[in-house]
Amino acid sequence: MYDPTVARLTYRALLGRRRALVLFALPALLILIAAAVRAFTGADDQVAANVLGGFALATMVPLIGVIAGTGAIGPEIDDGSIVYLLAKPVKRPTIIMTKLIVAIAVTMAFSAIPTFIAGMILNGNGQQVAVAYTVAALVASIAYSALFLLLGTVSRHAVVIGLVYALIWEALFGSLIAGARTLSVQQWALALAEKVSGEGLITSDVGLPVAAALLAGVTVGATWYAGQKLRTLTLAGEE
Repeated sequence: MYDPTVARLTYRALLGRRRALVLFALPALLILIAAAVRAFTGADDQVAANVLGGFALATMVPLIGVIAGTGAIGPEIDDGSIVYLLAKPVKRPTIIMTKLIVAIAVTMAFSAIPTFIAGMILNGNGQQVAVAYTVAALVASIAYSALFLLLGTVSRHAVVIGLVYALIWEALFGSLIAGARTLSVQQWALALAEKVSGEGLITSDVGLPVAAALLAGVTVGATWYAGQKLRTLTLAGEE
């Protein structure tokens, strides 16, 4: 379920000049914020949790997920170049799985690693805050990549829809409105962060068993449906 050629083409598309600028800008901003906060407030566990939860997990991770998930397949569908890939002797589920793996790898690299670095800058991993949010970023990267890859296969406006979801639902509603929190990848990931930290500093509105089930269900469901949608794309001359 992995094709090196598809992977190489997808990496090349995702790490092109425009997307790479955004991918590097968000982690750089997080680390800059962490350094500034540490300089002004010193090492404070609660402040560290607020910065990592409020910017890294609630904003940076979903935005990178949008860029990587939709960028892994959306542009190829939009400009029609996907037909050249579909003409190759590669099974369509393999194409989806390969692109998902690449999207996950890119999202993890540009979100989890900077989150850990920022956490170490903020409070030196006091109360396991840096590790907890890194774990949350890793698991959230998987779910976001699957969701936004699916979005890229079903809509030509995937980036716009993804940005609305990331900035309004996850960053705003997911943080402020109790009912929306249970339907937020951010809150599901926070359940794992809460378990890792274990000090009451990080809290989630969703229990860990439910969060784990929802993360797995969304990832598997979105990946399966993306594969089904790709199967419906036909080439000229296909029956």
